Amino acid sequence: MERRGDFSRERWMFCGHCDHRWRVDLDWIDRWEQAEETCPGCGMTCEHEDPPRVTVDPENPALDDSNIAQFSWYHTSTQPDWPTRDFDPAAVLTPETRMMMGGDQRPKALHVGTYEAAVHNMLRRMRDQADHGSQFHLYRVYLKPSVVVREDWLIDPSNFVGDVVLDEVCPPGVDIARYLNYHEDPGGLSLALGREAIAGVQQVAVPLPDAWDGNWVCEVVAPLKSASDALTPATGRLRRSMRPTSPRAALGRKLGAVLADRLPVNLRNQFASAAAFSEGEDPERWARRTSGLFRLIENPARVLAALNQQEHRQA
Repeated sequence: MERRGDFSRERWMFCGHCDHRWRVDLDWIDRWEQAEETCPGCGMTCEHEDPPRVTVDPENPALDDSNIAQFSWYHTSTQPDWPTRDFDPAAVLTPETRMMMGGDQRPKALHVGTYEAAVHNMLRRMRDQADHGSQFHLYRVYLKPSVVVREDWLIDPSNFVGDVVLDEVCPPGVDIARYLNYHEDPGGLSLALGREAIAGVQQVAVPLPDAWDGNWVCEVVAPLKSASDALTPATGRLRRSMRPTSPRAALGRKLGAVLADRLPVNLRNQFASAAAFSEGEDPERWARRTSGLFRLIENPARVLAALNQQEHRQA
């Protein structure tokens, strides 16, 4: 069962100091994070030690246990065959990072969430985890009808690298734990689960190769090709701290930032970073990819329709 995606929907806030709950839009949250808004109940700001945070919408249908296995869930990954039987979510970690985590070798949970959370996660990885040029895949995840869901929901249990030890959230007899996602699709419910809870997946490479906006691509490619790709050293005080850049790359980053400004405010910085123009990049290839990324947010129906055409693969 598909849920209507809405990157711009209002969110719920909860203040643990005065127990006040209220609905806000994303622009309010942006102002809140800059200490320009306060809790309507007690006047607390984001600068306090334990400030109000987004919380779960009390009308979220995923709060109903009977809906969990009926819903379609989503995941984005650079792995073309996720989740393989020997899949290890911590495999990409360096030995140093594993040691920082205490050398914990217990099985890690898989994560699935809303379509919005999956796209948001992809943008975050492109910005924070050196996956800017990686090929991503969007997975629609189907759960087994017999899954046992943990009662209620948890505050996001992820550690500093986003991992969750499976048996800490899913004790014996439990297959799935719901948690409040703070990082992607803030306020939404995501799931931590073991591989055995997944019945199957559909997948498609994203962004779609033919989903770009032809008018926008033509509009930006011409000036990009006209701009020089010769590196120009920074001047003044910035000359020692900034790498040389070309007028073409500078223009590409500006065009990407302008496109990002058309998105919900909580996605703009990550999109601008994900769409950043790299030195030596082909203007037309960059424009098509960037427009395709934008369409994942602007028009989810297109990629969901593409998923409908893909075969079901048993997990």
